Amino acid sequence: MITVHHLNQSRSLRIVWLLEELGVSYELKTYQRNAKTMLAPPELKAIHPLGKSPIVVDDGIVMIESGAIIQLLLERHGADSGLVPAVGTPAHHDYLTFLHFAEGSMMPPLLLRLIFTRIASGSPALLRPLVKAITGPVNAGFIDPNIKGTLDFLEGELAKRPWFAGEAFSAADIQMSIPIEVARLRGGLGPTRPKLMDFLARTRARPAHARALAKVGE
Repeated sequence: MITVHHLNQSRSLRIVWLLEELGVSYELKTYQRNAKTMLAPPELKAIHPLGKSPIVVDDGIVMIESGAIIQLLLERHGADSGLVPAVGTPAHHDYLTFLHFAEGSMMPPLLLRLIFTRIASGSPALLRPLVKAITGPVNAGFIDPNIKGTLDFLEGELAKRPWFAGEAFSAADIQMSIPIEVARLRGGLGPTRPKLMDFLARTRARPAHARALAKVGE
């Protein structure tokens, strides 16, 4: 039996979505963040010492890290799912690249921008100008150019093919959807990059995505 330990407002949506695409049975356990700190509750540490989400337990095997969870679940339950391109093909190369690009390259600058924004807005009024004087140049000189470069790169990739691993939808698209959604909310992604916006519309139109959202929320 598969158990997904889901934290509200977390990236574990993609794991629930994957399981809905696979059509396998699973149990969903939901946890709530601390309203002040936005951290996970201590109950998650009883499942894994880091206490982060997503955590998946499959027949006693505890899995962490979205990319690894996706790979392991597909190895165990998705051999005939069509969500992994054939090994040795260019599509499989792209599949592996974007399965790891999502968290390895795309998410860090987006998270830094969120953190810096919260530091600036949450600072005492008297200190806010000083904090902005520190965070502003970092945003302008490092974080924002990284985000822009990433979005330009991805827009170009989707101009070559409909999905990140070629002509067919794959688990790499599930993995990439979350940081692209974050970029839409906090990274400046909008109508000027129509391929990425169309990608989000097409992923959201998938019935399995709708079922996952109905279970875990945005």
